[in-house]
Amino acid sequence: QVQLVESGGGLVQAGGSLRLSCAASGRTISEYTMAWFRQAPGKEREFVAVISTITSTADSVKGRFTISRDNAKNMVYLNMNSLKPEDTAVYYCAAGYAGTRNVFDYRYWGQGTQVTVSS
Repeated sequence: QVQLVESGGGLVQAGGSLRLSCAASGRTISEYTMAWFRQAPGKEREFVAVISTITSTADSVKGRFTISRDNAKNMVYLNMNSLKPEDTAVYYCAAGYAGTRNVFDYRYWGQGTQVTVSS
């Protein structure tokens, strides 16, 4: 199995940028589809971005967020630009096989990293 650890979250003003990192260990991420999800207080966990042979992002972050991976370093990244207060959430890295936007298709999860965007 693979273990995932996120980092890079923090407090940023609206319009700012952050780069989230997800460090994997135990297995190589090249075996998996990797994704980012987020969960705001009182809301369900929602899809943000996925990367396999292609990438896909949620409409709410399209053009602002970019997912990437470095299989050699066993790392996944989420570059977030033009951040908005509604992007405030705990961001989770996930690994799975199906390459979908469905949270239930991902077997392995990190502990999450908090992103707070102030207005």
